[in-house]
Amino acid sequence: MHALLAHARLMADYNQWINTRLYAAAAELPHDMLTQDRGAFFRSVLGTLNHIMVGDRVWLSRFARHPARHAALESFRHMSAPQRVDVMLHDTLPELTLARHQLDQTIIDWCTELTADALAHPLAYQSLKGVPAVRPMGSLMMHFFNHQTHHRGQVTTLLSQCGVDIGETDLLGLIPQCDEEPV
Repeated sequence: MHALLAHARLMADYNQWINTRLYAAAAELPHDMLTQDRGAFFRSVLGTLNHIMVGDRVWLSRFARHPARHAALESFRHMSAPQRVDVMLHDTLPELTLARHQLDQTIIDWCTELTADALAHPLAYQSLKGVPAVRPMGSLMMHFFNHQTHHRGQVTTLLSQCGVDIGETDLLGLIPQCDEEPV
């Protein structure tokens, strides 16, 4: 399998795995602690979790317009993406958790449909400020996953400040062992 394609699928699985852990840890806190302004970029745990979903929805809306027209992203071709990065899509953790679970499955389904040709194809899109761009799809997909990881790190810090430890977060735990040592 093409290396970038295999990595996309690994990252989709990691995204689902770590979000399950992260949301379970966040559920240990009462709503007022989840929404308390902690001085983070997106103020609170809930604000930062919402931002990650906003970023995902913006990018998936862009990816849905790729010439390959991946079936898993069909719903994103018909919905409007958030126009600001600080939108609160869901006001409570249970609502956000349900939406996150559904979105994570969409990401897995999309990565299962991806092909090496699709990843090599450039994608034209506009930034939220309306600036046009054309970049390689594979690189944009890596940005998509990197953005999630960056902000999940912020959430783990916020949770740690509240006394909640989510445990292992490293991608390494999902990277399969090789069957044999190199020669």
